[in-house]
Amino acid sequence: MMRVIRYVALLLLFTVSPAQGAEKLVLMLDWFPNVDHVPIYVAKEAGFFGKHDLAVEIQSPSDSADPLKLAAAGHADIVLSYQPQVIIAAAEGIPLKAVGRLVGSPLTTLLFLEKSGIAVPSDLEGKRIGYTVPGMMDHLAIAFASINDIRGYTLVNVGFSILQSLASGKVDAVMGPFKTYEPILLEMEGYPAAFFEIENFGIPSYDELVFAAGRHSFSTRKEAIGRFLAALDEALAYTAAHPVEALELYFKALPEAPKEMERKAFDETLPFFAPRSSLDKMRWERFAAFALEHRMIEREVDLDALLDIEQ
Repeated sequence: MMRVIRYVALLLLFTVSPAQGAEKLVLMLDWFPNVDHVPIYVAKEAGFFGKHDLAVEIQSPSDSADPLKLAAAGHADIVLSYQPQVIIAAAEGIPLKAVGRLVGSPLTTLLFLEKSGIAVPSDLEGKRIGYTVPGMMDHLAIAFASINDIRGYTLVNVGFSILQSLASGKVDAVMGPFKTYEPILLEMEGYPAAFFEIENFGIPSYDELVFAAGRHSFSTRKEAIGRFLAALDEALAYTAAHPVEALELYFKALPEAPKEMERKAFDETLPFFAPRSSLDKMRWERFAAFALEHRMIEREVDLDALLDIEQ
C-alpha cells in the first residue's frame, strides 16, 4: 500500500500538462514500444516534455529500416535509431544529424537456441544467420563473420520475427536481438536461448540507441530538439533514481504491454540507460573507423557534420 501511495504522490508531483499551444514534435521509435523506451514514456507521462513546452507524439515504424529515411525526408522530427545504422546511413549520403543517446552500451547479440549446439562463433560456419534491421544488422553480421572466420553462411532478413524464425528452424541464429529482451521472451515461451555479445567478439563498443533528425529538420527545429533532450535528461535521471515508478509510468502509457515479461526485461535494461543524452565524439570516431575498415561503409563520414555535440 505504501508503494502505491508513493507512486501516486510522485505521479501527482511530476505530471504536468503541456501548456496550451505547446510545440509539437513527432518522435518515431526504432521498434515497437518496449522497455528500452521507458525514459521516453517517463518524459511524456511524468510531464517533463510538458515542462519544456513540448507535445511529443510517439510513433512506431512499420519497418525497422524506415526511421532514418523518414527523418531525412522530414516525416518525423526525431527518430530513435542505432549508432552503427546512423553512421552507415550518413556514409550513403542520407542527410542526418545525430543529436543524443538513450542507451549507452551495446545490447545487440548474435542469438541462438541453447539446443542448437552452437558454442563458439566458428560453429556458425555453413549456417543460416538471420538479421533484424536491414542496413545495419546485416552489415554487423558480415563484420562479425569476417572477424571470427565464419564461412559459407547465408544471411536471411527476419525483421521483427525473431522468435518464430528461431523456433521454426528458418534460421540458426539471429544478429540483432537485445541481450536484455529477446532471451527473456524466448525463455518464457519455452525456448531457452544463448548468445554472443558482439562487443566481446571484435565489434567496438557503441551507443545502442541514439536520437537523430533530418538535417533540414534539425536546422529549423534545433531549439525544440534541445528542449526535447533537456526533458529526456530529466527522465533519465528520474528513471535511474525511481525505477519502480518509472516502469509504472511506462505501463500507464502502454496498459497492453506484457507486464511479467517486461518487468524482467526492464531489470536487465536499467543499468544500460545513458546517464545523460550527450554524445561522445571519440566513441563515434572509433566505430566509424571500424566500419570503414570492415567495409560496412565505403567512404569516411564527416562526423563534425553528423554530430550535434554542443549540448
